[in-house]
Amino acid sequence: MAANVKQEKLIEPNAQNRYEVTRADLPLHCPMKGMSLWNSHPRVYLPIEASGQERCHYCGAVYVLKD
Repeated sequence: MAANVKQEKLIEPNAQNRYEVTRADLPLHCPMKGMSLWNSHPRVYLPIEASGQERCHYCGAVYVLKD
């Protein structure tokens, strides 16, 4: 058993239908940083800057720019 192994808490991908993001999250991609990638789709970049809202064409998650 490994001693003091720190497990990073990953965000479950596709767990929500709507995510609020900030400019700190740009460039925006789905799945986002910190999401587990093994059970999700390939990374796709979403051009949210102009519209303030984008939908991932793989999983349907909606991303809304808060600021």
